[in-house]
Amino acid sequence: MSLADQVLAVNDDLPIRTDKPVHSGKVRSVYWLTEQDSRRLIKEKGYPVPDDAPLAIMVISDRISAFDCIWHGENDLQGVPGKGAALNAISNHWFNLFKQNGLADSHILDIPHPLVWIVQKAKPVKIEAICRQYITGSMWRAYEKGEREFCGIKLPEGLEKDKALPEILITPSTKGILKGIPGVPEADDVNISRQNIEENYSAFNFASPQDIAHYEKLLKDGFTVISDALQQVGQIFVDTKFEFGYVTDRSGQEKLIYMDEVGTPDSSRLWDQNAYSEGKIVENSKEGFRQFLLNHFPDPDILLNKERMPEREALARDNALPLDALMAVSKTYTDIAETITGKPVVMSNNPKQDIIDILQAQYGLID
Repeated sequence: MSLADQVLAVNDDLPIRTDKPVHSGKVRSVYWLTEQDSRRLIKEKGYPVPDDAPLAIMVISDRISAFDCIWHGENDLQGVPGKGAALNAISNHWFNLFKQNGLADSHILDIPHPLVWIVQKAKPVKIEAICRQYITGSMWRAYEKGEREFCGIKLPEGLEKDKALPEILITPSTKGILKGIPGVPEADDVNISRQNIEENYSAFNFASPQDIAHYEKLLKDGFTVISDALQQVGQIFVDTKFEFGYVTDRSGQEKLIYMDEVGTPDSSRLWDQNAYSEGKIVENSKEGFRQFLLNHFPDPDILLNKERMPEREALARDNALPLDALMAVSKTYTDIAETITGKPVVMSNNPKQDIIDILQAQYGLID
């Protein structure tokens, strides 16, 4: 088996029975189950959801996206070995910890395979909920240029790069292009303030104004749970993105849950504590790969400048990255997953066939 065979690069062509189009994102693909299969599984497996809840199979790939492009490597390597399984294992770990701490449920009902979740359909809150404990990245770049207000929050003078903020900050941005909201540009991923959300809560898919405070509490409490646990294993939780949504529980009550992924190297910055105490930044997240790309190409402005998107897409399409660069990312992801969960990442020689076999034998979902 070659290394390329161990990578699940294409994840939207599995023969999973569905009567709707497969939704394929940068990393995950979602297969909506038929109403008949959803009802059958809820009954057979005893999932704690209403009998008519729509279910989906979510398959994570090993693709690597950075600067809004998908990258590939030499030897036809179309992703990073072990990346998908590492991301899922980390998210599963944190979602379980949130439950143990009485915070909120997630959308995950079952985990048939390291690359697969069975999820309940959620109504997403249209906010990228970002929480920051240190000033770095885009916030530092803006602060250095003289900006002192972020998402309606005023920052004091005298902050230093990569140092702790006076308190944990919530700096939300839009998820998707939202139209017709006063004061909010019609563009993806633009910063918004709490006031924007309060004045237009239903446009952001909140059920009530009270749920804004509830989402902030779940965000900060979830951040603290992960931060405390990471501290125990010598890691600093720098910043992260959470996503929330609404599902209906078995009794028909709507509730706010965590969804997508949490506390992973794709959605967060994680720094090595020992290195940081010696004045060095060692990234245990995708940030390390972003830095590699910025150093690898002679004109990093292509990667940073949104006006140069066609050039950036050509760069990603036409350049096979060195094998050792993608294997370094693989090691970062699998090592941090093992550090967090205490278990090695399970990798497969033929992930696609393994998924098909399990979904057929144990769930009866393959056509």
